[in-house]
Parts: sequence; structure tokens; C-alpha cells
Amino acid sequence: MNDDPRETRVLSAVVTLVDSLLDDFDVVDLLTELTERCAELLDIASAGFLLADPLQQLHLLAATSERTRDIELFQLQAEEGPCIECYRTGEPVLIADIGTQIDRWPRFVPAAIEAGFTSVHALPMRAAGAVLGALGLFDAEPGDLSEADQLVAQTLAHIACVAVLQELPPTPTTLVTPLRSALSGRIQVEQAKGYLSEVLDMSMDEAFRLLRTHSRMRGEHLTDVARRLMRDRHTRPEVVRALMELARGQGHR
Repeated sequence: MNDDPRETRVLSAVVTLVDSLLDDFDVVDLLTELTERCAELLDIASAGFLLADPLQQLHLLAATSERTRDIELFQLQAEEGPCIECYRTGEPVLIADIGTQIDRWPRFVPAAIEAGFTSVHALPMRAAGAVLGALGLFDAEPGDLSEADQLVAQTLAHIACVAVLQELPPTPTTLVTPLRSALSGRIQVEQAKGYLSEVLDMSMDEAFRLLRTHSRMRGEHLTDVARRLMRDRHTRPEVVRALMELARGQGHR
């Protein structure tokens, strides 16, 4: 456990993430790291980012775990929940005890409880005068977000916006290309994760961690590794062999 004051840990996380923005980074990998930082700094179970496409349809972009991914996707399918409401209103949605919201979200609440989440919060991702998506925060214990917690979460959500829009200046007329690029990268990673999970007989979480570890060891973008694995028949065997060796080195059969 890190004994440093939270202010120190928050500043350290922000500096590290901003340094990543100044380097050659992969947006899916960076936003996944952002969800992990959210969980750590806010002392919650997990977090996830939903990003809107140019038609204002939300899509999952990053999540701390497969359990978080599933509940975020359920929100999208059910068209109800804190992240959906947050995106539509542009305002934070803070729920200390999800069980009190059954009338508000009759489909989402039972699913969240079944997934093991008791409190859920959502904060808007804003840039260029527009709401780009929402950051969802999930915990297994009931509880409010303090003003300090909200500030930390909103700061990380803003860094996420900057990461998504890094390719072009953040104006309404230039949002489409980077949004499409980020969502396309996430789709490629999801496909690779599913393929690897089946081929190597491991969980989706394990497959994703393996892909991230491989890409970082090779100095490659996560989405580039995923693309080579799924779309290039010539390099796929090489990538699979490298991933199998890495998995064995980590103790997988």
C-alpha cells in the first residue's frame, strides 16, 4: 500500500499521464491506465470511459476490468444508467447507494447489484464546449464522492479528453476524426483480446493484460499489436508465438 499523501499521489499521476501525452502514446492503453488511476486514487473498485461517436452514440473506450466493461455495455444496451444520464445532461450523476435508484433505472440497478456494485458515479468528459462522453466510477461499498474526489475524477476525465483529441486542435469542427480513431482502436483491441482469450485459453482480463505487457515490452502501440494480430495473416503467427512465450513466462499453461 502506498503511504504517500493522496495529494502527492494525485500530482504524481497527473505528471506521469501528461508526460505520456507529450510522447508517442496509444489512446486505448493510456485511457485504460487512467481508469486504473481512478480506482487507485479514489479508493474504488473500478472505472470506465464511454465515448460518443459523431452520431452521439456512446461506446465503451476503456475499463479497469471485464466486470466493469460488462456493466458499462449493459448501460448502453439498456439505454439507462448514470453514465447515459451524465452524457445527456452534461452534469455529474452521483449515487451513493444504487439500491435507492430502482425507480429511476429499473433495468440497470439490478444488473449493477448483481455485478457486485453498490455505489456508482458518473462525470462528464468535456472539450471544445461539447460533452464527449462520461467517466463511470464503480464501487462495492456505498459512499459519496467528496468535493476533492470529484475534482480528482474530473481532472482525470479532462486528461482523457486531451488524449482523445491529441491529434487535432479541440474545436467542434475537428472532433470527428480523433473520436473515430479512438473508437476504431478500441474495437481492434476488443477483437484481439477475444481471439487471444480463446487461443490461449485464458480470461479476457488476462488476455488484455498480456497484450498490454507485450506491447510495452516491444515499445509498440497496443492498437498496432491488436491490428497485426487480427488483420495481418503474415505476421499473426509471429505475434501469437511471442504472446504464448510471454504467457508461459508469466505462469500460464
